[in-house]
This record gives sequence, C-alpha cells and structure tokens, in this order.
Amino acid sequence: MCYYNGQKVSRAEFIELKKLEKAVKDFDFLNEGVISGFANKPVAVLIPNSDETNFDIVQMEWGIVAPFVPNRKEAEIFKRKFTTLNAKAENLFTNEAGKRSMWANAVKKGRCLVLSTGFFEWRHIYRNHAKTGQPLKTPDKFPYYITVKDAPYFFFAGIYQPWTDRETGEVVNTVAVITTKANALMEVVHNSKMRMPTILDDEQAWEWMMGDLSDEQITAIAATQYDAKKMDACTISPQFQAQLDPTEKYEYADLPALELKF
Repeated sequence: MCYYNGQKVSRAEFIELKKLEKAVKDFDFLNEGVISGFANKPVAVLIPNSDETNFDIVQMEWGIVAPFVPNRKEAEIFKRKFTTLNAKAENLFTNEAGKRSMWANAVKKGRCLVLSTGFFEWRHIYRNHAKTGQPLKTPDKFPYYITVKDAPYFFFAGIYQPWTDRETGEVVNTVAVITTKANALMEVVHNSKMRMPTILDDEQAWEWMMGDLSDEQITAIAATQYDAKKMDACTISPQFQAQLDPTEKYEYADLPALELKF
C-alpha cells in the first residue's frame, strides 16, 4: 500500500500538466520530504478549477471519511478501521463482497491527483533461525525510497470527498490514493502486500482528473501499472522519518540484492 509519500519540489520548478504551469514558489506547503498518512498532516492534491480549464493545488486530509461519521474522534477511528488512506483499483465501484463500494461516489465526482516526488515502502526479509534453520515468523523490514527516473515529481491517481464535523461545523476535503497490483519492481520491494500506488503519466493524469469517463475507463486507468523500467528504488535509513533528508541512501550489509525480472 502507500502510507508514506514525499512532496518536496524545488521552488525553482513548476508543476506542469498539459502545458499549464503553477509556480511552486506560490505554494509554501510543497516542501515535505516525507508525509506519514498516520500523522494527520495534509497532502498536496491537484483538482480541476471551477470551469475545468485549469487545475488548482490544494491541501487535503489524507484518509477519506464517510459522510455519516459524526465527529473528529469517530473520524479517526473510521480511518484506521477501514484504512482509508488507500483505495484499491479493483474495488472502486463494488467491494470484495460484491456490494456498492464506499468509494463509488468519490470516484465519480472527486477524481484528483496526489503529487509525489517519491514514496516509501518496506521490503520484508524472512531470516532462518540460527539453531533450527527454520524460517522465523517475524521478518526484518528494510525501508526503500521509490522514484520515477528523470522526474522531479509525478502523480498518483486519487479520489476525494468532503466531510463535515457535525459538532464543530468544520468542512474538510479528505483524499485517498488509488493503489494497483505491483509491477516487477514493486513486487520485490513491497513484497508483503504486492501493491503500489497508481502512477499516471501526464496524459493519463489529465484524463483521470478532467475527463468525462465511463466506469470502465475509470477502472482501466486506476489499474495502470507504471513501467518498472522507468522507476528506481534505493534503501534508506530505518530512522528516515526523523532525518532532514529522509531520501538519503543507506546501505545494509546483510540485505540481499533486488532480483528484478523485467
């Protein structure tokens, strides 16, 4: 899944989509090396403007909250119980039980793009017991930083919907990242869940955000597996969340090399 994301774009750069530009210097929140979905920090999201001729960059709360949830305390319980930071591409319209999905309204009315400069996942390695030689039940976990080659930023497919706290009257937009089945790289890096965020190129991203799409088209774009050959992954420190540069490479002497099958 995708619960940790980076949104650290150089202030000298522009966010460009379909030849439209937004100067990063105008958005002081585009300076986050790592955002944990469990820390209640907002994430930068691209949404269509009012006439759908351009896009705006806004901040949203990561983790969709259903409209029936009454207050902030219940909202936090809801997000953790249903893990609403991510939405599976396979279940956008119907859930695993074949019933209407909790995402169905958002995917029709609130498609958006979550900005990323790189995301974080853990690789699980099961060691053998020193005496018995049997595999241990608990794996060692090694964090990786994953990027798109030659891309200072890229886009995840996302969905959002507003939620109102009935106790305070506060209205916030809440967002989830779409995830799909892992490509060849992510099968090895995120080998516990075999998932990855749905990364879109500029054409797909524009279509996802702005297009008048059928359910079939939405499902097809959501299931996109970005080309593994266009991605990079490196190991980082186990304490990366506390570092000024969480993306700094870190070598583990006893970690097997990635075996990629392109």
